[in-house]
Amino acid sequence: MELGLTGRKAIVTGASRGLGKAIAAQLANEGVDLALCARGENALKETAEELRSRGVTVHTATLDVTDEDAIAPFVDRAAEQLGGLDIVVSNASVGTQKGPEQWLTSFKADLLAFVRLVEAAVPHLEKSDGASIISIGTTSAFDTLPPTGPNSYGAAKAAVTHHAAALARSLAPKGIRVNTVSPGPVEFPGGTWERIKEQRTEFYDAVRARIPLGRMGAPEDVAKAVTFLASPAAAYCTAVNLVVDGGFVSRVQS
Repeated sequence: MELGLTGRKAIVTGASRGLGKAIAAQLANEGVDLALCARGENALKETAEELRSRGVTVHTATLDVTDEDAIAPFVDRAAEQLGGLDIVVSNASVGTQKGPEQWLTSFKADLLAFVRLVEAAVPHLEKSDGASIISIGTTSAFDTLPPTGPNSYGAAKAAVTHHAAALARSLAPKGIRVNTVSPGPVEFPGGTWERIKEQRTEFYDAVRARIPLGRMGAPEDVAKAVTFLASPAAAYCTAVNLVVDGGFVSRVQS
């Protein structure tokens, strides 16, 4: 399938590793020029060098998305450097946090950062003939997995999914599509599920056994779903929550 992404311009947050890096790589494979941000400067530079070898333009910025004052300047600069903006992928997340500050941290990093990112990007996306916003959600937003119990990550991502759906309807008249991709358990080097596999093997095995396709997800599984939804090939898709979980969640989608 021709996705029609060659020459498009995209922002990906949290792009130095894991899902963000895989998403950036998949977009680069489709000929998309990129502006990437992450907290880790060295890993971000390595990612940028790797992706430039694929023939696309890559700009980077080291920043923490919980710093509200840093988001709008990053977006404006990215649009200037790229010569426009077509795609925004809000991927940065603190993941599952523990401790008394977990709720505030998740609110800032997962929900508020997405809100501010969209606010800054809309004036640029309005000028595109194929504007798309993708929020990265999680099955934890609508499936409470025992024995983890209540946690800030799932709650914050549930709010992200809700906000994305509301944005989809409010921004549609401007020609901007908004969708969510919600991964199930995804395993990659240095990621949460690799640590769980090492430290809580019984829990890891139980979760994996619950996945009908018989394996944990890979970052590339998620990246391909994001790339499709971001592309003109999905021009009639908005307000979608695309679940990428190998059948992990047993609910019936309606």
